[in-house]
Amino acid sequence: MPRCCFNAGMFKNISIIGDGAMATVLAMLLAEKNVPVRVWGYDAAQLKQIEQSRENVRFLPGYKLPDSIGFEPADDRIFAGCGLIVCAVPCQFIRSVFERLKKYFPFVPIVSVAKGIENETLFRPTQIIADVLGPVLTAGKSQLKTAVLSGPTIADELARKLPATACVASEDDELGKKIQFTFSTDWLRLYTNTDLVGVELAAACKNVIAIAAGIVDGIGAGDNAKAALLSRGLAEITRLGIACGAKPQTFAGLTGLGDLVTTCISPKGRNRSFGERIGKGLDRNNALAATHSVVEGVTTCKSVIELAKKYNVEMPIAEAVNQVLFENKPVHKAIGDLMTRKLKSE
Repeated sequence: MPRCCFNAGMFKNISIIGDGAMATVLAMLLAEKNVPVRVWGYDAAQLKQIEQSRENVRFLPGYKLPDSIGFEPADDRIFAGCGLIVCAVPCQFIRSVFERLKKYFPFVPIVSVAKGIENETLFRPTQIIADVLGPVLTAGKSQLKTAVLSGPTIADELARKLPATACVASEDDELGKKIQFTFSTDWLRLYTNTDLVGVELAAACKNVIAIAAGIVDGIGAGDNAKAALLSRGLAEITRLGIACGAKPQTFAGLTGLGDLVTTCISPKGRNRSFGERIGKGLDRNNALAATHSVVEGVTTCKSVIELAKKYNVEMPIAEAVNQVLFENKPVHKAIGDLMTRKLKSE
């Protein structure tokens, strides 16, 4: 067992909602720490296949899953006895999944690992969950406690136990620390943070910038362009975050700069890889078809633009990505327009 398992103050029984790469690797981590964990997926047949093969071939191939991980397709049994729920559902599906499961919700804390902003409502993941469960909680006279686990955490690298760091953000400091102890190992170091708004916005917006980074790679624009993109992209994310009430320092940390760098440079990053296909000439639909997982940055891009308009925040890179993806603007034209904007101070 890892040296830093922190038995005191850990959650003892955990239910993970979602069966993607991050859900799978977190289940593996918890199983190694002897924490009882069960995984639920919306597709019972797919979940059964993972259970029988002990491998998530679709989302995290090549890794044997511990026998102790349970797989529970039944909506009414997944929460039985759990002390913590992990929401590992893509952002745009959180509402429908929790609408389906809310009648069985056991009034325990929820930690989200989703990264995105819901279309239409412009809600962050924890806001979506609160919106769905709010009436249930009011009737039960209970207060929903939420947290976010985020940072530069490529699932494949976590599965290989390569050194990584991430952040647990919660307005409830005690909850944040308990989640920190539960998921920390000698290869994954977690820090706590109270800026839930900043952490969730950084996580969502970095995927949009990562698409732009992939486009830069796809057209062969070079390292100078990539460095400029990351630094100016971070400036955009920070501006929006501050306007929404986040703390400026959050964006210089693991969930801001750290996650942005990883997402923009990793060959395994879905958003960057999608952008690279766009840069090489594929249209949005064909680039999406070539990707085996959800590319959060595509749907989130629309929400980021709307949020920026709502708070009157200038986000030229995000706007350029939106124009390329949804307005058929040629990549070279979008880059040219960015480079010839009015000169100003940094």
